[in-house]
Amino acid sequence: MESETLGATSPPAATKNPSGDQDAGADLLDDKLNDEDYPAYSMGRAAELLNVSPAFLRALDAAKLFVPQRSAGGHRRYSRYQLRLAQRVRDLVDQGTALDAACRIIILEDQLAEAQQINTRLQRRLDQNERT
Repeated sequence: MESETLGATSPPAATKNPSGDQDAGADLLDDKLNDEDYPAYSMGRAAELLNVSPAFLRALDAAKLFVPQRSAGGHRRYSRYQLRLAQRVRDLVDQGTALDAACRIIILEDQLAEAQQINTRLQRRLDQNERT
C-alpha cells in the first residue's frame, strides 16, 4: 500500500494533453518518488521496513545520524536515503557495535565518499584544463 506510505489517498492518474506530454502533476509525483531525499515514509512504516522499533529510529535522530523532516502535524518523515543509513547502522549494531560508534562510522563513511566524489570532479577539471 504505497499510497498509505506517502500519506495520500491515491496518486492522480497521469493524463495526456493534446500535445502528448504527461500532466505536470504526474511529473511532480515522479520527481518525488525518484527523489532519494523525499521524506515519503512515516516512522511506523520506516520501522516496519527496517524491522526495528520506532525507539531505534528516535535514537538515530538523537545520535545526529540524520534529522528526519517533520510533517505538518509534527510527525517524523524519513527518506529512502535515511532508511539506507539506518539499515547500515542496524547491520553494525547487529554485529555488536555500539549504537553511537555505528552512527559515527556511517557518518565518517559518508564524509569520505563525498570527499572522494569531490576529488574525482576536481581531478577531471584539472585534466581538462591541462589538455587545453
